[in-house]
Amino acid sequence: MYIPSGVYDVLTDPRTVITGDRVQIPFELDRALYERLNNLLREIGGRWDGRKAVRAHTFPFPVEDFMRESLASREFPSHFDQGWYPTPPSIVHDILERAAITEGMSVLEPSAGTGSIVGPATGRGAVVDCVEIDQRRIHVLREQGAARQVTEADFLDLDPVDREHGYQRVLMNPPFSTAVQHVMHALGFLDDDGTLIAVMPEASQWHSDRATVEFRELVALAEGEFIPLPDRSFAPSGTYVPTVLLVIEAEPGGPLLTHGWHQRQPRQLDLFALA
Repeated sequence: MYIPSGVYDVLTDPRTVITGDRVQIPFELDRALYERLNNLLREIGGRWDGRKAVRAHTFPFPVEDFMRESLASREFPSHFDQGWYPTPPSIVHDILERAAITEGMSVLEPSAGTGSIVGPATGRGAVVDCVEIDQRRIHVLREQGAARQVTEADFLDLDPVDREHGYQRVLMNPPFSTAVQHVMHALGFLDDDGTLIAVMPEASQWHSDRATVEFRELVALAEGEFIPLPDRSFAPSGTYVPTVLLVIEAEPGGPLLTHGWHQRQPRQLDLFALA
């Protein structure tokens, strides 16, 4: 949901107070502008509390970090926008601890949003390439300057064969509605001995559609692990969807269709063509 100019001006006004679980506007707005602001804040979970001691829109989650991320890109992930829920700092820390980043390690972050992961990963010495589809978020990523490369694309449209090398780590918070598809595609960019860590909806552990069942079978075959995240981990980003971390480590000759596997396919097909 794009933040229109008038509402954006109010939310970025230095008099506006955004802290803890509330957004407070301590100055008068005309009725039409207030209605637009109120509708937007309600869409992301805020409710007006008119008590004298409060007089603010309050939220059922800490809203400050969420608002900072959203205002940076001028976009809110509404209840109807399943494409982007910024990764909360506590989850980023968990991901990076499990990733065991070392100096110079190559990292890919698909669907990078506004850089919740890339900034801290670079701070630990990683060399990070990002992929992002939204032009406003791309602008934020490039302004941030932490990534080595920012590719403007739908990640699912990229071909692993076009990359000369795979990545030692793939760290990702994919769209929840297509998380399995994104993770399966991301494996093609992973080194044969690399590690992929992905935020996924908890439902990926029990959905019974064929693609998800086959995905779980592959994870089990590769001895991957689904690690539960605390309840309401993504509340700061505006959703209560239960989530897990998938940690999966590749190994040469293993069952995962990694970057090396994709690179070998054209050569194998050429051999068949010559036979």
